[in-house]
Amino acid sequence: MGRHLLLLPGLLLSLPLTTGWTVSNCLVTDGSRLPLLSRFFLICPLDSSLPLLAACNSVTNLTQTLEAVPQSVEGLCLAGSTSVLPRDAFSNFPGLKVLGLSLNLTQILPGALRGLGQLRHLSFISRPMGGFILLPHDVFVDLRSLQHLAFLGPCLDGNLGVRLPPSLQQLSVKLSCLQDIGVLADIFPDLVRGPSSGNAWTLDMLDLSFNSKLMMARPGALQGLQLGSLNLDHTKMKAAAVVGLGLQRLDGLSMIYTDTAELPAWTVAHFELQELNLRINRIGNISLEALASCRSLKSFGLWSSGLTELPPGFLAAMPRLQKLNLTNNKLQSAMLCGNDTEAVSGLQALDLSMNGLHTLPPATFSCLPHLRELLLQGNQLVCLESQVFQGLQRLETLNLGKNPLVTLGEGWLAPLPALNTLSLLDTRMVLSPAWDFRGLESLLNLRLQLPSDPSGVGLSLPPRLTSLELHAVSGMKHWNLSPNVLPFLQTLTLKGWGLQLETQNVSKVFPALHELSLLGSSLEALCSQGTSSFFLWQLPTLKSLRVQGDGHSPRPCRITGLPDLLELKLQELQSRARPRPVQLEELVGELPRLRVLLLRQTGLETLSAVAFQGLSNLQVLVLDREKGLVLDDSLQDHSPRMPQYMYILTSSLACQCANAWVGPWLERSPRTYMHIVTKPLCQPESGGRPRSPLFPFLQSHCSETLGLGLFLGSSALLLLLVSLPLLREARSSWILYVQALFKAWLQGLRSQRDEGKNFLYDVFVSHCRQDQGWVVQELLPTLEGCPPAGWGLRICLPERDFEPGKDVADNVADSMAGSRVTLCVLSRQALNTPRCRLELRLATSLLLAAPQPPVLLLVFLEPVSRHQLPRYHRLARLLRRGDYCMWPKEDEKKGDFWARLKSRLEQAGLGQIGCMCVGGWGSVPSAYGPAHWALPLSLSLWKAARVREKMTYLLANDLRKAANGGGCPQALALCLLGAVVSDAPFPGWRRSDSASQHSLREPWSTSALV
Repeated sequence: MGRHLLLLPGLLLSLPLTTGWTVSNCLVTDGSRLPLLSRFFLICPLDSSLPLLAACNSVTNLTQTLEAVPQSVEGLCLAGSTSVLPRDAFSNFPGLKVLGLSLNLTQILPGALRGLGQLRHLSFISRPMGGFILLPHDVFVDLRSLQHLAFLGPCLDGNLGVRLPPSLQQLSVKLSCLQDIGVLADIFPDLVRGPSSGNAWTLDMLDLSFNSKLMMARPGALQGLQLGSLNLDHTKMKAAAVVGLGLQRLDGLSMIYTDTAELPAWTVAHFELQELNLRINRIGNISLEALASCRSLKSFGLWSSGLTELPPGFLAAMPRLQKLNLTNNKLQSAMLCGNDTEAVSGLQALDLSMNGLHTLPPATFSCLPHLRELLLQGNQLVCLESQVFQGLQRLETLNLGKNPLVTLGEGWLAPLPALNTLSLLDTRMVLSPAWDFRGLESLLNLRLQLPSDPSGVGLSLPPRLTSLELHAVSGMKHWNLSPNVLPFLQTLTLKGWGLQLETQNVSKVFPALHELSLLGSSLEALCSQGTSSFFLWQLPTLKSLRVQGDGHSPRPCRITGLPDLLELKLQELQSRARPRPVQLEELVGELPRLRVLLLRQTGLETLSAVAFQGLSNLQVLVLDREKGLVLDDSLQDHSPRMPQYMYILTSSLACQCANAWVGPWLERSPRTYMHIVTKPLCQPESGGRPRSPLFPFLQSHCSETLGLGLFLGSSALLLLLVSLPLLREARSSWILYVQALFKAWLQGLRSQRDEGKNFLYDVFVSHCRQDQGWVVQELLPTLEGCPPAGWGLRICLPERDFEPGKDVADNVADSMAGSRVTLCVLSRQALNTPRCRLELRLATSLLLAAPQPPVLLLVFLEPVSRHQLPRYHRLARLLRRGDYCMWPKEDEKKGDFWARLKSRLEQAGLGQIGCMCVGGWGSVPSAYGPAHWALPLSLSLWKAARVREKMTYLLANDLRKAANGGGCPQALALCLLGAVVSDAPFPGWRRSDSASQHSLREPWSTSALV
């Protein structure tokens, strides 16, 4: 029984079989799939390295909710309203490592967290200053592995003597009522006197940010505490007050948005700080005297600090500085290296982005030989000379994006031999010889904005690239790139509709490609243009494919033919101007190793089991922002092969009875976990309740009882039979089908008494108008042609041989009953044609009615899924026993096709028949039907009947043409003329139902007769 419970190996062994794999109000996922659902875990972020995670919302009964959660989860987030956390609340989750509680708790009972010996991260979450929470003094004693304890929102005032576990490394008290840091020592006395020995311990981080009322620090409040970092962001604390806390050690201080107006030099010098972050403050200017106290700094953050200039010797004053962030200031110049005598700095990372810099003088960074990362995006740089980057021998990352760059000096990359990452996105570059990257053997990652106007200059890419991102400006002329071979490229991103790459030999150009992203593209250039659009790039090593449309895709493009693809994301593929519903099988084809499929705004309407035929290893299916989804009930039978996880995110299920089965199925699903984030609702008729829950509403309005179903079915059938005579003149396809099916059944019974009768035709050919070319050019010449080129068979074609003025249903039924063999030419177009589907269903019905089934042969012009055929078991049996032929595209295989077809026709009793003059059939061209169609003649089935006295001039002209060079010899034409003179029937004329008395009906108007 355990094999029915497994979702992932070893994860769900504790789940009872009756509950299946569905958790009410809980989103459960494999940790590795967390990026797909990250926006639903924002309340308490969980660790993606954990194997199984769960987030439960609207929790009111904690015990009941936890009973439904798999006991093997290692990350759990609970949100709702439960004021008291009971004893042993999580005793059934001994492997829990991350726990977030957003339950508006006011009290935690002793022993509530007992049994969580492996818990590493614990968070209590509520709205900002959302009430007080009472903590027992020993509530955390059993958490021997706890490393991070966070209180985000609740007020801790009133708690005293709460013991902290010795393993704790990070303590966060944020968005609370805290006004004085000294209160923490009263709540958690271990911060001062230590866990047992009396010595204060070390915390990697004490985070007191976003406490809007925090402004005081009692002297000596944290005496002896050793801190790696203290975070006072968005508080009213002053840096000088930190000195009086009595901290034994402090390495880093963050005071973002604290209204700091000057550099806290005294605090830096007192603790010899290594990291200082003063982002979003009013620093303005920095004096050399203040810098003199900052010699210990290794990381200095001055983002959005109002700086207009840097004092001379800025870097020399901080000899240990390795990372400097000057983003979003108003610096007029970036001259960090004033002159040739400027001391060499050990700076490794410099961020000068969004400063409005217009120029970079030569040797701007000459005193930074150790610099590895330089960020210059978002400035006003127009040109760069080759001497700008002189001295940056170790630079690895350079970002020049979002600059109005137009020209680059020749050889501008020459001073950067170690460069491996370069970004030139969102620029105004013009293609020139300066774009030659071939000399950069070390360049591995390139992000490039293509010029707005393709020119004749070729683009040479570094051969050792592992990551490439190309953007094409919207509205530009199309770029047709034929890149050189990139044997090491693993990641490729193409953005913009103006970018087209060759589709031939793409596997040779990108032999190692693993990840491909196509953004803002209609995919027209990468998809076939035939009746069935499919993805042309054949990449055998591709693992991940992301396609994000531009809202202008005219039709779906089917992704198929990627044998190693593991993850596929299709986003915004529906046309905004002309939206149309699509089926999943139109988007995805044969992908045998695919594990993750995400669909977002693709226009998906119906999801059926057919879509999963080529997705045998699919584990996760995400449907996001899809409206009016219908889940076909065929998914019930397909459950053992459905994905393990199905997520319907911000999507709506259609309020239709077709979805009525989903609710009960969710409760007993043995394998697939399905989660619907948006509560499904139905909008009833006016006058009722505003909205009703979807599944209860459908179950109450869409009864599925067998008795009611049989009653409704029999009543509908009786009503239909009574109404048929009244609706005979109506030409609706369903009426014709029922009428023809009933007549075919009667003829099938009659065939039991007429087993030895003669047939008017040898083969009845069913086809659609789109396949008419193949029938005329390939099939008819072989079947109707005179030996030895043809087989001389009597063929019935609907457009040619149906009796004018007669009901379609009668014509179809009579022609099939009067033919030895029914041959159906099938394609996707044929299966979508009402008449072809009617003929196929009637042929299948004759099979069911006859005691000795007549011959039904299927000829497939292209691969067609069995699930697209009518659901008759005998038709499926035909496919299993091989009564079908597949038309090959290769000429050398067509001989085998004709041999197989001829063999099957001979088995049906059609022997070798000669030309019609000796008892066979010939081919006579006629102007009365489509060009080159043959009009069958039979001189052996009935005797000559009286021909009307006058024949048309056009008729005689046709016969003369046949005699002077038509499809058959002159002897055949003489036979035809003789047949006419001796009152033989003329081609296209029909005999009456009586076998003993024959009359001829004109296929055209009698007014045309001379």
